[in-house]
Amino acid sequence: MTEQKKKKKSGILNRLWRKIRYPLMNARVTKAIVVSLMANYLRLVYWTNPRLKGSDDPQKAHDAYNPFIITFWHGRHIMGPFLRPKKEHIIAMFSRSADAEINARVGEKLGLETVRGSGGRSKHQNTDKGGARALLTLKRALQEGKTAAMIADIAHGKAREAGKGIILLAKISGRPIIPYIYSFSHVKILEKTWDKTVIPLPFGHSIFLMGDAFYVPEDADEDLMEQKRIELSDIMNRLTDEAEKRLKERK
Repeated sequence: MTEQKKKKKSGILNRLWRKIRYPLMNARVTKAIVVSLMANYLRLVYWTNPRLKGSDDPQKAHDAYNPFIITFWHGRHIMGPFLRPKKEHIIAMFSRSADAEINARVGEKLGLETVRGSGGRSKHQNTDKGGARALLTLKRALQEGKTAAMIADIAHGKAREAGKGIILLAKISGRPIIPYIYSFSHVKILEKTWDKTVIPLPFGHSIFLMGDAFYVPEDADEDLMEQKRIELSDIMNRLTDEAEKRLKERK
């Protein structure tokens, strides 16, 4: 088959997939099958990727700071549910996109409570009603003693750069943010995705690192919130780089 014919065939298949993707994913039976397969795959990844010696213990964060705000990077959060210690309640925010709906169902199957919303699409505070309601839901959950989880960077924004949503939640709740980095030695990186989504693969090693408690003052103005946003980005990027370095040294 010539290169031109291959490209034509690929284009036809891509258009067909885009046409059937959402109806297919919205079918109840199909959705249940996909969610079950994904959850079981993630369980396989978890059990076949022991954590490196020196990894942090998430239970220590719960013991010291409950309730608090967990945050991950987009595209690197898929294994997050496995860091939830038994008997600990965690409510996680997922966006309202079709793809995120599947991810939310998988999270629920793995023990999370979920709320749909968005952290906003810019560095400025999101005024979208759904996102605002989700933030208030997370604030109430924190007040009730449940730890909350929210992605730091903004969907389709700049990867590995925290948005204002996570900073605002810390401000209005008074609870600390604890950055979580959970990395794996064997991965598939989806290069064409905006966040370079990382799919962990079985039969390797993993490492989990936590940042120190990160507070945002209740009276923080816009300038201080921007400063905190940059600080959080720097902390999480340092942790991410450290995790990758330690995994490479293990090989």
